[in-house]
Amino acid sequence: MTEHEIFEHDVLVIGAGGAGLRAAIEASATGLRVGLVCKSMLGKAHTVMAEGGVAAALANVDDRDNWRVHFSDTMRGGQYINNWRMAEIHAKEAPERVRELEAWGAVFDRTKDGKILQRNFGGHKYPRLAHVGDRTGLEMIRTLQDHGIHQGIDVHMEVTVVLLLKDGNRVSGAVAYDRERGRFRVFHSKAVVLATGGIGRAFEITSNSWEYTGDGHSLAYHAGADLIDMEFIQFHPTGMVWPPSVRGILVTEGVRGEGGILQNSEGKRFMFEDIPDNYKDQTAAGPEEGWRYVLGDKEANRPPELLTRDHVARCIVREIKEGRGSPHGGVFLDIAWIKEKMKNAKDHIKKKLPSMYHQFKQLADIDITKEPMEVGPTTHYVMGGVRVDGDTQMSTVPGLFACGESGAGINGANRLGGNSLSDLLVLGKRAGEYAAKYASENGETSINNEEVEAAKLEALAPFDRQCDCSDGTYQIQYALQKSMQSQVGIVRKGDEMEKALEDIADLKQKAATVGVIGNREYNPGWHTALDLKSLLTVSEAVALSAIERKESRGAQFREDYQDKSEEWAKYNNVVRRGPDGSMQIERIPIPEMPQELQDIIKEMG
Repeated sequence: MTEHEIFEHDVLVIGAGGAGLRAAIEASATGLRVGLVCKSMLGKAHTVMAEGGVAAALANVDDRDNWRVHFSDTMRGGQYINNWRMAEIHAKEAPERVRELEAWGAVFDRTKDGKILQRNFGGHKYPRLAHVGDRTGLEMIRTLQDHGIHQGIDVHMEVTVVLLLKDGNRVSGAVAYDRERGRFRVFHSKAVVLATGGIGRAFEITSNSWEYTGDGHSLAYHAGADLIDMEFIQFHPTGMVWPPSVRGILVTEGVRGEGGILQNSEGKRFMFEDIPDNYKDQTAAGPEEGWRYVLGDKEANRPPELLTRDHVARCIVREIKEGRGSPHGGVFLDIAWIKEKMKNAKDHIKKKLPSMYHQFKQLADIDITKEPMEVGPTTHYVMGGVRVDGDTQMSTVPGLFACGESGAGINGANRLGGNSLSDLLVLGKRAGEYAAKYASENGETSINNEEVEAAKLEALAPFDRQCDCSDGTYQIQYALQKSMQSQVGIVRKGDEMEKALEDIADLKQKAATVGVIGNREYNPGWHTALDLKSLLTVSEAVALSAIERKESRGAQFREDYQDKSEEWAKYNNVVRRGPDGSMQIERIPIPEMPQELQDIIKEMG
């Protein structure tokens, strides 16, 4: 058997996006030995792609904002099946985390009197998103890296974890390999934090980059942890649709926050036709009132383009399906129209949306200050993930924590834009804090060498199989993505999702026998073969959970069950690995919300 290198840490953080960095910073501040593993290069995380801003009730632009309004907006956006404790902590602690980030060097856009500027975003009652143009995530990663690099964190770049190790019930480390040379590494630790991001690469059209194959979700599941809310996949309403090479790349909600409007091929602003009853009191009845809101008129209601992402995505799909889409299968998003209302509109757009201006100019040869963009829904975010304790972020496996997109509960059935960035700061900090506390208060762990050797043998098995290039690793992944996109996508039906489960079962058999050629060095075919385990695991969890929830709620829309169910408002779906290795699903009741939080929601309407 091949040799492996052993690394000793008190806390191991898997994933180096915003959540992982914030967890590592907090854990290392206690003086413990912290290891940070990232699948690609440090700095290349999906946090960078979060453009619009970080949601925190700073009340710098509208003094009516506070944590209670933010909490209420988050719960309403999540259709009230959120983990209310996580939503409460998030709303209360987000302002402090943003100010802390500023103290560490983040350079936010400013108001005229020098405060952090905040912009409008979908589902938020008041302007709440602190931002750096449309490059907020990039600034966050830069700041966290600059601060964290001096904390003595041991960073392992281009390393992929294939198995979590356990000592009895408790997590004790991980087995991984470096992607450059294919050499194995074993990490021995007292606590592990999962911060590996999302599962977008299980779908054909996604804003996620190649790393987002559901590794953390799968690792936790196979280690015995519960997954929760896996049916809720957020399809961001606006991704690029043309040219094909950039299909799915994110077009920030900040475009709509700065006045961008959605139109169909007939030039009609279709979002005014479908405003949910529970948002009618906050949504503009006509274009002029909506424009006043964008300009900062506190008395005006927001435009319908800033409704929740699930609703906007479905409205776009309706226009496309009914033949009113753009030439390349999307709709039009127009920010150029503001020149009718604003002097120096071109300079304003380039200042507020610099990344979007350059993205469309370079990739699609479109000047967004002069002409509309073509956009359509793209798989963006998973609300589901590892089931964790609201206060500590620890999973159902002792010593295993999860945060960011890997953890679940705060968003319920749908995430509000901007909440992901404040979530990773607030709950990433807590994950690191409590992981360090757990590591300090519990004794040493041991590693089972037989388990390590078995994991290495399993990882190397594809080299021992004959490679059939007509049904190889890439073909299996592509078949999975096609099946998930078409059968477990934005609009779902029970029989189609059952067919998706059959496809997944068939692809599992193929993945178990797929072979790869070449050596372990620089071998993307082998890397894809190992990613298939994660992709197939999370895809099955999504399909099973979506079939089980026989209603439409938030990001789940079922054509065969189009209404919300009062019964399903009381439950979350939990997925866990059964004793026989099969995937099992169970409904669990949502804990009752304290009366004071219920009163806040009633007070906020």
